[in-house]
Amino acid sequence: MSSAGSRSSSSRGVANAASEWSRQENKLFEEALAYYGEGTPDRWQKVSRAMGGTKTADEVRRHYEILEDDYDLIRSGRLPFPQYNTQGAWN
Repeated sequence: MSSAGSRSSSSRGVANAASEWSRQENKLFEEALAYYGEGTPDRWQKVSRAMGGTKTADEVRRHYEILEDDYDLIRSGRLPFPQYNTQGAWN
């Protein structure tokens, strides 16, 4: 089993990771990540605070790692690209 600081790429999938976070939380997460880029001191604490504290810094970091793992699996062809229903999304 992996340690808390390491990532296990197959431990969870895109759908499972997304189901634990609301759309609003994911949107706040994305905006905070864009604002607090890589190399920002205390990045995960800052992202957590920017989200209103609904997720801890550890939850934010883990969410990022899971999404990063899924992205790597999709790029390598080991995980299919998710099929999104975008019918009417921008109409």
